[in-house]
Order: sequence, then C-alpha cells, then structure tokens
Amino acid sequence: MKLAEALQERADIVRRIDRLRARLSRNATVQEGEKPAEDPAELMKELDACVMRLEELMARINKTNCTVSVDGKTLTELIARRDALSLQLSAYRSFLDSASSLSVRATRNEIKILPTVNVRELQKKVDDMSRDLRLIDNALQKANWTAELM
Repeated sequence: MKLAEALQERADIVRRIDRLRARLSRNATVQEGEKPAEDPAELMKELDACVMRLEELMARINKTNCTVSVDGKTLTELIARRDALSLQLSAYRSFLDSASSLSVRATRNEIKILPTVNVRELQKKVDDMSRDLRLIDNALQKANWTAELM
C-alpha cells in the first residue's frame, strides 16, 4: 500500500467515526417501550473496529514519515516545515493586506495613513514563501505516491 492510499483511508475512517458517533447519539435513548432505530451495541462494535484500524494506520503512517527521506529530510521534517511556513505565510499575507490598503482623504486636513513597511518588498517575500510552500507540498505529494507504507 502506498502512503497516499493510507492517508486517504485514514481520512475516510475519521469521517466514518464521526458518522458513527452521530448515529450512536441518535440511538442512545428511546421512549419507553420503543426500540432504537439501530442497535447501539453493533454501532459500538463498528466504532471499535474503526478506531483499531485508525490506530494501526496512524502508527504506520508516522513510521513511514519518519523513515522516508526527500533531499536529505524526512517526510516528518518536510511536514513540519510546510505547516510552519503555511502559518507564517498566513500571518504575512494578513499583514500585507493591512499594509497595502490605501486610505482615501477627502481634504488635505485629514490624517494621512501610510504603510509601516515597503509593500513591494514584502509582496516579493510573500511570493517567494508561496513558491517554497508549493515546492514542499509537491515533494510531499510525490513521496506519498511513491513511498510504500511501513
């Protein structure tokens, strides 16, 4: 099984667990003399099986991410870099949006608002960070479809 397939299965299992949780909640109580629409014991059995499979997949995915390398860095390191860069990029973009908004003055007596940074230079930095993020993501995607799950 490829790593990408395991990641897809993991996402499917998480969604399935969420649906099972909702189904369990709907069948937790009934009016006296009535039966639940679904057997809670069967739902819990299915939930337990899903959780066991999820645990197995997560362990194998993590082991694979710690073992497989791309350009001298493990997938775990690349994921950490991608997540950190994404967070940094989000903050920079937000700041850039604020710095590049132009205020309009109706008269000369109004206060003039100016950016505190060179917007052009900051935009270049944001563009470079965006490119780096795309390259990291591409490398991860390629590795996910070529690496065998451990």
